[in-house]
Amino acid sequence: MTGAGRGTAGVLGLHHASLVIADFQAAREFYGHHLGLAPLERPELGFPGLWYDLGNGQALHLLRVPNPDPTERAVRCGQDRHLALRVDELETFAARLEAAGFAVERSRSGRPAAFVRDPDGNAIELIEDGA
Repeated sequence: MTGAGRGTAGVLGLHHASLVIADFQAAREFYGHHLGLAPLERPELGFPGLWYDLGNGQALHLLRVPNPDPTERAVRCGQDRHLALRVDELETFAARLEAAGFAVERSRSGRPAAFVRDPDGNAIELIEDGA
């Protein structure tokens, strides 16, 4: 049944999520190199940005536009708005980010999940696939 029982119209899944960035090089390094996401071709939209493939027809859109939010956020990542990504080998992935200088915060719930902030302060949750 689709559309929460309301006939045929309804949400089918996530198409993309968008985050605001300030520095292209820092974003490319974090999302492309450290997270290992593959870039997608992006049409000319009248403002700069980057797109990355999240798999299964889903994408991450990074927007270089004025940021209305503070990049320094005095709240734990798990209590902040965030993007959650499935990963394999969470501890290996987290160790690689920590070695690159990113603070990784393990989930307090005990489940195999961790949080990291990108160079612009956006919170990213990493959840071990199958958890």
